Order: sequence, then structure tokens, then C-alpha cells
Amino acid sequence: MSTPVHEPLGDPLDDPLARERSHLTASRSALRAMREDVEALDIRDVTANWVNAAVLAQQIDDRIKALADLSDTPLFFGRLDYLYAPGADRAEGAAGERFYIGRRHVHDADGDPMVIDWRAPVSQPFYRASRKDPMDVGLRRRFGYTGGDLTAYEDEHLSDPQEAAGTSKLLQQEIERPRVGPMRDIVATIQPEQDEIVRSGLSGTVCVQGGPGTGKTAVGLHRVAYLLYAHRERLARTGTLVIGPNRSFLHYIEQVLPALGELSVQQATVDDLVGHVEVRGTDDAAAAVVKGDARMAQVLRRALYSHVTTPAEPVVVVRGSRRWRVPAYDLEEIVRELLERDIRYGAAREALPQRIAHAVLVQMERAGEAPDDRVQDAVARNSAVKAAVKAIWPAVDPAKLVLRLLTDAGFLAEHSDGVLDEDERKKILWAKPVRSVKSAKWSAADAVLIDEAADLVQRTHSLGHVVLDEAQDLSPMQYRAVGRRCTTGSATVLGDLAQGTTPWATRSWDEALAHLGKGEGVIEELTAGFRVPTDVIAYASRLLPHIAPGLTPVASVRENPGFFEVRAVTATADVVAACEELLRNEGSTGLIAADARIPALAEALAAAGIPYLAPGEETTRETRLTLVPASLAKGLEYDYVVLDEPRAVVDGEPDERTGLRRLYVALTRAVSGLIVAHATALPVQLAG
Repeated sequence: MSTPVHEPLGDPLDDPLARERSHLTASRSALRAMREDVEALDIRDVTANWVNAAVLAQQIDDRIKALADLSDTPLFFGRLDYLYAPGADRAEGAAGERFYIGRRHVHDADGDPMVIDWRAPVSQPFYRASRKDPMDVGLRRRFGYTGGDLTAYEDEHLSDPQEAAGTSKLLQQEIERPRVGPMRDIVATIQPEQDEIVRSGLSGTVCVQGGPGTGKTAVGLHRVAYLLYAHRERLARTGTLVIGPNRSFLHYIEQVLPALGELSVQQATVDDLVGHVEVRGTDDAAAAVVKGDARMAQVLRRALYSHVTTPAEPVVVVRGSRRWRVPAYDLEEIVRELLERDIRYGAAREALPQRIAHAVLVQMERAGEAPDDRVQDAVARNSAVKAAVKAIWPAVDPAKLVLRLLTDAGFLAEHSDGVLDEDERKKILWAKPVRSVKSAKWSAADAVLIDEAADLVQRTHSLGHVVLDEAQDLSPMQYRAVGRRCTTGSATVLGDLAQGTTPWATRSWDEALAHLGKGEGVIEELTAGFRVPTDVIAYASRLLPHIAPGLTPVASVRENPGFFEVRAVTATADVVAACEELLRNEGSTGLIAADARIPALAEALAAAGIPYLAPGEETTRETRLTLVPASLAKGLEYDYVVLDEPRAVVDGEPDERTGLRRLYVALTRAVSGLIVAHATALPVQLAG
């Protein structure tokens, strides 16, 4: 591996860096021309009506946004010099080709590519080629940038056995570059094991177990971008969705896909997905665990189908002077067949009047009449048929069904018999009666139950692909809610079992995939840490035997060991001083503390005249400190972190194991440096 070249060498015409800068300038001009071509499109006489015109205008607007040239973002970050033309017969001696690899495709006025999209097959060797398997690549060149200016390059001659292998300095610098603002893409630094996950097929579900700093979130987002590139038409029809744990997290990651030219991916939390009712209440941990248990799906199904009754009376349909009688035993057979088909409750209810009408038509035909479909539809709408359907298979409102289960002890006992025990029933029963769905103080777990009931009544729309991040904190019923959104599609599940901080946290990924309805999913593990410094991750990994025994500790691959200190303090002022110390460095700083200590720290920062942000707010050059409650730290990262009072973080959770997991999350948010400030004794699990 050669040393990065930064300065021009000799005549500019013979200077490789000058030529690369010239190509960058030409590529930006070509991208601008592509954008101007789209902006100049005249669609006034193209469409037949205003609806088509509006759709086309939106598509053009999206295309213009996708062609934006971000001045501080490199248009291309690498180059591949192939020994042979891709796909050519080597025996013919075909000359190799040169491709610049970047975030999006750029072509010149003749349509010839100037920059190749990183997702294209020809770009794959940039991430996977090695001396052992050069993949027909003779030279791989990486570029270094300062802002938007190309300032360095570094060559790797993959076909030269004399050149010693080494770590890319530019790659290492890019990995360790300070972070200010929202999460950025890793498209220039994707590693071979990450690339395999990113480029895996659309039809399969992938579960990525990754410790702090292994890039699992970025891998998931780049996988979405790759799938949209490789299967654009299909996913344009079926849709994609990124699901995160909270709004702060979604705000943090929301710029990654647009930076890659993808604007059509929706983002949501699980609470957004199941928002059938307004959530105004909370559950204690014991109740939430029971409500989140997968057994509740069986209880809901029993309760729903208990509304279906055995027909006791015949249906008599009067048409003109004729009376047509469908006996009770025929109705019972129709109901039995519908139940055996195991279709949705609502679909079966819609089919029932047509089945009864069909039985009437059979009698009409036997009597010599020739009824058609219009007659059958008319019979299905007959008042006698409607009355029978209402009695046999009544409409059920999902929210009312769940409300009755939670407020009617007898109803709950009847339909949870053999599924829940008496103690579990008591945990989820509401203490006070509730008059209506609107007046009920629903909890987040209740909303998930309503979503399950709603799916039993009417099938939930399925998307083409769903990315589920921080999945380790989901309950089995929440997994089912997500799984309903991709029954005919696939999923990318991202998480870390060691960071599960809910009482119902995931115990194993096999179990999680089963609840998701994707038991065939492949589980991949990322263990190379690109974000967290060596000393920091080693310190945090002392907790692993206590919170996730059996998990492989993350091994940091960073050359920069980072800054790490465990500091005894005596007052809040010392914590503020530690923040001031870290703010002298370039990049962002996070002050993470137990939720209960946030007000006192906020007051101390204000008194010291130090501006700060809340999680989810974008850092700027002027305001680079974020005050973070430990409960919201998951998924976020900062160049430097002051962790206030670890013991308080642990004690702020309902049990020690959950508290230690919360502490593990907080300890691993730092990219460059960490100060652990404590006035009380540290948890014994952190002892060396």
C-alpha cells in the first residue's frame, strides 16, 4: 500500500492529482448538465389530464433532487483500473477499462459514464477485491477530500505481488473523521463483510447482529439503497420502510439515503405503524411483558372468533312470488367451510352473504330458472341474508375487542384459558371500567394488540422490504406487527443482543425471526469495530459476561486508540468542566446521564453559559454539545462523550441486568474519546 499523495508533482499535465481534479471538475459539470436537462423538460403537452401531469411533475422534481451536487460530499471516492474489459474474452487481449466509483451515476453529453454508481456490479470489486482475489482489477485508487476538494489519492496494485499489503491510510482517516451533524453514509468505507450483506438478494431476510461501532445501521441503510438500485421497478410498486426506535434516531439517520440519491424511503417507529388509537397511558413492566408476549395473539384470535355463532334458524329469501329457504344445516356447513379456510375474519364475513346467495341460486336453477351474477348479488343484499350474516358473523371493531379483553375479567378468562395463568390475567386487567374506546387511556402495548386484532379482521398491506433497526428491544408482539408489513416481502433486521434494555428484550435472533414470520432468515454477525476506540470498547466489554454471555466482543480496527479516562469528580461543576475540555476538540460532544440527572445537568450547563442541544437536534459549528438522557442514547454517536455517574444509569432501570445493558449502550457512543465521570462507586462489573 502506497503512502497517500497530497502535493502536485512536476508539470500539471503529468501530475496524476491534477488529472483527477480535472476529472472531478468535468464530472461535476456533467452532473449539472444532467440536472439542467431534467429542469428544461416541458411536460405541458405530454399528459392527457391533470392527474398524470401532477404525477409526472413530482417524478421530475424527485429526479432533480436526486441529481443534486452536494458541494461538501465527494462525487466519486475511488477508481478501478481493470486488467480486462469486464465480461470480455481474455484470450482476445481486450484492453482494460477505468471506472470512477461514486454515489450516483454521471454521464457526459454522449452518454458515456464518467462516474459509476457504487451499487453497479462493475463497482463491487472496489469493496471486495484483494491480492488473493483481485477480481481482474489491476489498480484500486482511493481519493482523499478536504471538504469538497480532492486533495490526495492512494494506490493499491492488486496484481503486483511485489507490493506489500497494508492498511489504507485514507480509508482509516475517513473512518476516524470527526462527526458533526446527522449520521453520514459509509459508502467510501464499506468493508467486504459489510458489502456481502448490503448486496444480498431481495428475496431473502437478513438479520445482522453487530456490537457498537460495527456499522450495522449504516449497512442496513446502504442495503436499502442497493435494493432500490437493483430492483427499482418492483420496490417502486411495493414500497420500502425503515423502522427505528424513536424519532430522535430517525432524525439522526434521515440524511443517509438522500445523500445516496434515494428519496422515496419512508421512515417510522413501531408506534407509528400501530397508531390506530391515541396512546395516553403507560403500563408497568409486568403488564407490558404479558401484553407483549406472543401468546396474546392466540388470546385475540379466540376472542374474535367467539363472535361467530352456529346458525339456529333457516334463511328465507322472498323474490316476487317465490320463497327460497336455506336450512340451518346448510348454513352451518357454509360457516364451517369458511372457518376451515382460515381466511381473515372480515374477508370471511364478506364472503358469507355470497355463499348464502349461491345456495339460493342452486335452488333456482333446480327449479328451472336461469339466474345470473346480478341475481346472486341481489340475493346477497336481501334483508333476510343481511340479518342472518349479522347474527352469525357480526362485525367486530378491533379496539372494542381489545378493550373488552382488558376490562371484562370473565371474557379474558374464557379466551385465555390454558394460555395465560390467573396471575398474568390480573397483571393486564384494567382496575377501572372504561366507557368507550375514545376515553380509554391506551398504552403502547395496547396499540400493538389492537393492530394484531385489526390484522385478524383485515389483512395488513405488505411492503417489498422493511429495515428494522435496534430490533433487540422489541417484544414478540411488536415483531409480529412489523412482520405483517412484509409478509410478501423481505426484511433486514439490525440489532445487538447486548444492548437490549426493555424487560421483554430479545433473547435470541432465531426466536425474533420466528415472531417476525421470517424463520428462514440468515443471521450474520459483525464483530469488527470501526467507530468505537480500542480502549473504550475494551472497557465497555467488561460488562458483556453479565449482560450477554456468549456474544463475541467487538474488536476495534481503528489505528487511533482514542482518548479514554475514568475520572473521579466531586460536583456537577466537574462534569461541566469535562464537557468544556472536550469541546476544545473538533467534532461533536455528548453528555450522557441517567434520565433523573438531566434537569440538574441542564441547569448547570445553562449557568456556565454552555449552549446544548436535545437528542435529534442537528449539531452545528456553534453548538456541538448534546445533552442526552441515557434512555435515548441508543443508536446515536458523538466524537467525544462525557458519561455522568454510571451507577445512576444502572440504578435508573427496573433491574440490574437492564441497567448494565443501558450502561453498555452509554459507554459505547464515543467515536474519539470518553470521560467517565463518577462521584459514587462504579458498578463492580466494570472492575478490571
